[in-house]
Parts: sequence; structure tokens; C-alpha cells
Amino acid sequence: MLKITFLGTSGSSPTIERSMPAIAIQYNGDHLIWDVGECTQRQMMKHDVGYGSINAVFITHAHLDHYLGLFGLLETLNLNRTKKKIDVFGFDDFSWIEERYAFVKFTKIKKAKLYSGKNYSVSAFPVKHCKGAYGLVFQEDDHIKFYEKKAHSLGLWGNMFTEIQKKGWVEVKGKKVKLEDVTWKKKGRKIVYTGDTLPCDSVVKMANGADVLIHESTFDPERKAEAKERLHSTMEDAAKIAKKVKVGQLVLTHFSPRYPDVKIFEKEIRKIFPNTVFAYDGLVLDVEFKNI
Repeated sequence: MLKITFLGTSGSSPTIERSMPAIAIQYNGDHLIWDVGECTQRQMMKHDVGYGSINAVFITHAHLDHYLGLFGLLETLNLNRTKKKIDVFGFDDFSWIEERYAFVKFTKIKKAKLYSGKNYSVSAFPVKHCKGAYGLVFQEDDHIKFYEKKAHSLGLWGNMFTEIQKKGWVEVKGKKVKLEDVTWKKKGRKIVYTGDTLPCDSVVKMANGADVLIHESTFDPERKAEAKERLHSTMEDAAKIAKKVKVGQLVLTHFSPRYPDVKIFEKEIRKIFPNTVFAYDGLVLDVEFKNI
């Protein structure tokens, strides 16, 4: 199970309908939080993402709308005497939280593979916004799949399938059968989140082959100059990138509070990239493989 829950989809300031930026990634029992805007813990409770189950928190950059909720979240966990260790990835000014909260391990975010869980990893890549701004990538490990008919024809049955995965080969009637002779790799699922950014080459590079691209869309297509000035993207920018690299699905988020209803832009943007979703608080997406 790989699921994305959008806890907050506004940018800069909240609205009645939209809370501050926060995304929950749930994968086979692990819970990751990408950005933790104000009131994230309340949004987690409201949308059935238990804050006591968090494994790691990733803050993409040092703007208040993306991290202010971290303090309330950690303090609540502290008051509840949590014993579960939590990794927090952020910037230099947050190094003190490791001293205040014994259950926190703090690491400065940088361009690298930051975190690994069972059958997945999370990496960061630089984007064009403020100093030290990053996007994030969830990458599931590749899956080994058997050509069952071929394997059976070569004499593999029962426990031999386990043995060949452990050793890389098995002997059948005096002949050596290699793992690569009877298997193929199914590419693991990939989720890319831009954080806040201008359209840039690093996003294009990382989004290539993604099953889901979550792209900030602070401005409508008519406000391209303002988006550039403020180091943000338009909805059109995001759609063009999704089309260029042929992602499986594009999810737009981080909408300016000036838009009470982003649905008015859906038709225009879907002309560029049809499989576009306009996120809202509480949206849950089950991530399917782009190519099955």
C-alpha cells in the first residue's frame, strides 16, 4: 500500500477551506510527513493519519508556512511521552530540537538520499526558491518478478523460488539456472514533490518516470510574471513539465489564497496534461504503477 494524504494545500496563509502545506506518505505501515505547516497535527487527526505513527518529517525549506506546525506536533508527542524515534530533516536553525526532544534525531537536509525504510528511500534535490530549498523523491525499490512458465519449464518449483532469490542461482538436474534467466524487474513506484520552486531543470530531471508529480501551483497561468518574481510556479508551468516528462499523474497544490475556487482552471490545465488533479485538504490518493 502506497498512499498520499494531502493535509494542507494552501500557500502562504490558510483559508477556511485550506490549511498550510503538509503531505503524508503512508507505505506499508511507515508514515512520512513532507512539510509541516501550521495545524498539521490537527489535520492529521481530522484526516485519519495518526501523528503517533510518524517515522520521519522532511521540511523542504525555511519559510514559515512549511514548518511552523513542527513545534506543536513535537510538543504534543512529548506530552504524550512518545517512545518512538522520529527523524527530522530540516535546516541549521532546527538543530536545537534534538536536545529538547529525546525522541528526535535531527539531520540537516541536503542533496542526497536522506532516509531508507523497508523497500523504499527518500531523497532530496535542490530547487529554485529561497536559499537551501529542496524537493523530495519517494522511490520504492524495484520488484523482482518471475517468468513463471519459463521457470517451471527449467525445473523450478516450490522452495526453489526462494532459494534462487537468496543465492542468485539454483542447480536443477545438474544445470545452473541463474536468477536473471527467469525474472524481470518491475520498476518501483516514484513520487516527486517540488516544494516551492520556479520551473527548473532539477524538477524536470527528477520527475522523469515518476508515477506521481506533486507540483506547487501558487499562481494561475495569467500571473506568470508574478510567479517568476516570487520564485514560484504557475499551474501551466507544472502541466507543461508533467507533459514533457510523461509522468503518470500530476497533482497541483500550494494554491494562493486569492483563489477561492481553483476548479475554474481545471479545463485549461487539463488541455495541457489531462491526468491532472487539483488537490484539496483531505484528498487521498492510492499510488498505482505508471506502467503495469
